[in-house]
Amino acid sequence: MRNLLALTLIASPAFSSFAFAQDCPAPADVGVELEGLFGQAREAEDFKQGRSVSDAMWQVWLRAPDEAAQAVLDRGMAARGSFDFAGAHREFTRLIDYCPDYAEGWNQRAYISFLREDYEAALSDLDRALTLQPRHVAAQSGRGLTLMNMGRTAEARAQMLLAVANNPWLSEAALLAKGAPLGPVGEDI
Repeated sequence: MRNLLALTLIASPAFSSFAFAQDCPAPADVGVELEGLFGQAREAEDFKQGRSVSDAMWQVWLRAPDEAAQAVLDRGMAARGSFDFAGAHREFTRLIDYCPDYAEGWNQRAYISFLREDYEAALSDLDRALTLQPRHVAAQSGRGLTLMNMGRTAEARAQMLLAVANNPWLSEAALLAKGAPLGPVGEDI
């Protein structure tokens, strides 16, 4: 019984604010690494190569500043994967509280808000993620999708064009095709 009580305390959100023994370290500067991946994405010759580079980008973004932040990020991702959006939102909020300068915490919480159709909250978090990491392709495309769902089509198209310029292999690039929701305007039959 004593072990169950201790485990419950450690896992509780109230305890979690005390679980971090130090401040979150500054996120690593990944600009050069990402710039290289953007170049590889633009040079990829087929879908397989493009997806491989896209996956490598995700590995960079999902690299948390320290082990404590990584554990919280991983719990949030697991909650999201099991459709526990409330639990995922709590974990990503904990991550943001601990590491406010880590763009992926903001991006992941934005995605949960997007899935819950809370587009205003998603947009706010995406704006913060992009302030921290302006060329975060997933946040760029997420912002484009959010704006599209808010009916702000011209802004959504401009945002999606930026994302696709960084990574032409994004599945969201299909939204920019002729006749698609973010396709060119004025070219109708």
